[in-house]
Amino acid sequence: MAELELNRDIVRLIIDKAHEFHSREDVTFPDEPESIDIEWAQQVAPGYSTDPYYQEFCGIVDDLEPDQQMSLVSLMWLGRGDYSFDEWDEALKYAEETWTDHTADYLIGTSLLADYLDEGLEHFETAEVSMH
Repeated sequence: MAELELNRDIVRLIIDKAHEFHSREDVTFPDEPESIDIEWAQQVAPGYSTDPYYQEFCGIVDDLEPDQQMSLVSLMWLGRGDYSFDEWDEALKYAEETWTDHTADYLIGTSLLADYLDEGLEHFETAEVSMH
């Protein structure tokens, strides 16, 4: 069975921070890429680099170890439907192959990030309930 190597309380905190940031009317981004794209991520940062919500979100994500960031990205992809729960290991492998130090920008630049992470967590919670 797939395991989420990330504290769920941290994921929920990130979901809350993403909601706070994205709920503001002045937040807009270029079209989202399907995978981590350094050039795209660098387009996101300049417009919001002094925003306290953006800074707080990025601080939390940047404080995670790279493997935890990869799990977070994979969780977003799972919730977005890019991968099924059975493909979790593939998602992690692709996240590892494409990891950059711009993970926070990639994530916050995904307009439905909070919903995707929440949906990804639901996959894990459903799997755990069915195991018992």
